[in-house]
Amino acid sequence: MKEQIAELNDHFSGETPDRVIAWFVSEYTNAVAFSSSLGAEDQVITSMLSVITPPVRMFTLDTGRMFQESYDLMHITEQKYGLRFELFFPAAARVEEMVRAKGINLFYDSIENRRLCCSIRKIEPLERALKGVKVWITGLRKAQSVTRNGLDLITWDQEHGLIKLNPLINWSDDVLWNHIKQYRIPYNELHDKGYPSIGCLPCTRAVQPGENVRAGRWWWELPEFKECGLHKKT
Repeated sequence: MKEQIAELNDHFSGETPDRVIAWFVSEYTNAVAFSSSLGAEDQVITSMLSVITPPVRMFTLDTGRMFQESYDLMHITEQKYGLRFELFFPAAARVEEMVRAKGINLFYDSIENRRLCCSIRKIEPLERALKGVKVWITGLRKAQSVTRNGLDLITWDQEHGLIKLNPLINWSDDVLWNHIKQYRIPYNELHDKGYPSIGCLPCTRAVQPGENVRAGRWWWELPEFKECGLHKKT
């Protein structure tokens, strides 16, 4: 599989994201899914997928702790492109058990608690969302974080046994936002208020000028730990 992935990366080197996406959708038809966190990158990919046939499954993990602005953007996006996101929620019983045992804001107490919360609210729902999927499209970019700068356009996700496609992996911030403005793609209004990366409300804050784009995510942790576990290096 590593050789096949390497060949695909060589083949699509320098190709535009929309053409790469179109090829995989054509090749894998109903086994392609896109996970959107409603970030700026994901909004760009949503706009690209909206004109591709056959339609691609688009899903969002609703953790129960999202910003209202994210829900508003979801509604605006569905209206603009005439689509519907599949929402996957955490198992209520597991959330209740966790909160009773460790408190409503347990994630501030330790990395272990934060990872537990992410596991219950994100990772388990993701596993359900990816059942039957052969190609998982994401909005990952190297410029987002030190934990992502070694990623390729196409990778093999050993954890889930599928191909992970990162069509915007090499896009800079300037390229991303110029594209959004050019095509009038709706984006979360929190981006204009100092939030370059948006996750759950209690784990996201605005960043100061000059700070890393991921500085507002889990700001009480060291940069090398700032992942929820959805995207593991494989």
